[in-house]
Amino acid sequence: MANFSASDVKRLRDLTGAGFMDCKRALEEANGDVDKAVALLRERGQAAAARKGDREVRDGLVSSYIHPGGRVGVLIEVNCETDFVARTEQFQKLVHDLAVQVAGLAPTYVDVDQIPAADLEAKNAALLADEATQKKPEHIRPQIVEGQLKKWYAEVCLMEQPFRDTDLSVRDLVTAAIATIGENIRVRRFARYALGEEL
Repeated sequence: MANFSASDVKRLRDLTGAGFMDCKRALEEANGDVDKAVALLRERGQAAAARKGDREVRDGLVSSYIHPGGRVGVLIEVNCETDFVARTEQFQKLVHDLAVQVAGLAPTYVDVDQIPAADLEAKNAALLADEATQKKPEHIRPQIVEGQLKKWYAEVCLMEQPFRDTDLSVRDLVTAAIATIGENIRVRRFARYALGEEL
């Protein structure tokens, strides 16, 4: 039998948002190692989310967030499968957290697939033409550009951004929510307004 306590189970629940029995089983499989249990639950969550990924999402919430001081505001639409889930505290907290993320880190797109091809080509060309890249051997330039594109995605795409001060991406956060809530969830769109922007 693995050596862990009820406080370990609670800690794992707080870290992952998974159910009590799922946390207990993961700790048993990981022989009480919380980090391994977190990894197990993430893998399972991603597998569960992948199975639900094709389900249609027609319900959800449109929510707003105004940052204290009233200088930044966000409107966001997050979809789920049923009205029942849309009204749960867990889903509403997720939507709020996503709105705060948009307010704080100002992404331009929801995901990489929404970046217009022309913008992507222009960024790729700019990175390739960069003086630092040009100084490198020609055969490794494509890998350098690919690495720089991934960093750029983490700046401009909500789903690729790191979530607050955690090692999770926003995609990981949504995937974990899909696994615990049991429905497909998709961030459809958002709009961010900053006082005096584009004046």
